[in-house]
Amino acid sequence: MSILASFFAFTACNNDDDTTIGDTTMELNISGLEDLGNDFVYEGWIIVNDTPVTTGVFEVDGNGNLSRTTFSVPANLLGAATTFVLTIEPADDPDPGPSNVRILSGNFNGDTAAINTGIIGDLENVSGTFFLRTPTDETGTNNGNDEYGVWFGTPGMPPAPSLQVPELPEGWIYEGWVVVNGSGPISTGTFRETDSADNDSTFSGIYPGPPIPGEDFFNNAPEGFTFPLDIRQQTIVISIEPVPDNSPVPFLLKPLVGTAGDATAPATHNLNADPDSLPEGTVSR
Repeated sequence: MSILASFFAFTACNNDDDTTIGDTTMELNISGLEDLGNDFVYEGWIIVNDTPVTTGVFEVDGNGNLSRTTFSVPANLLGAATTFVLTIEPADDPDPGPSNVRILSGNFNGDTAAINTGIIGDLENVSGTFFLRTPTDETGTNNGNDEYGVWFGTPGMPPAPSLQVPELPEGWIYEGWVVVNGSGPISTGTFRETDSADNDSTFSGIYPGPPIPGEDFFNNAPEGFTFPLDIRQQTIVISIEPVPDNSPVPFLLKPLVGTAGDATAPATHNLNADPDSLPEGTVSR
């Protein structure tokens, strides 16, 4: 059984239940995390003999600063740890074990572990395209308003998927966004599969959309937005969101970013990898 598979196969250890020879200090140096609000916290775990052991929780402020960077951990357990994993947990959490929302991990090499988002998937070698069209407002012909919809794929009958992204583990889901100048982000819906419709069509027209993620923006405009929404020259983002998610804005993981040009379908626009959005760091013992 692999470390990641066995991560959830055992009950997490509480430090108070172990026979230790004193405590020692573990230090975190992580950049790129964000404030989770009042409902969630970050929690560190070391893997000892295939069993997760908590190292403690911390919060992150609006500037990305950790509320704690040093943690007291039983010396014998920290010395025997092979891997560090960072999860997102409910602030009021009755479960002593780790959640499925694992954001960073890395194996110890000597006294240091380099941690990154590889536990979620390869988020650096990603790509995709999108196009502007309004299929949910059409009756079989192009009615000249394609600048009001964005779809993640390539045009066709039917459109084809184009997102080259990894299959996400439990605890995460993709979400598309249009970041509107002067108004902020608005969601196109969440999805796990790139070759089927996403989970939301709140803003679309009366006709079914194509079998790819995307949205037309005609109905039910939220406060601060004016519909129909012109997508041209707006920023387009694919984010990875934790499940559950209590935020109406994109999470810090934004592996794909692009800008919508003026051309509507059949023209396509590129989504490019954004590795700078990915947190990383080191754990020292």
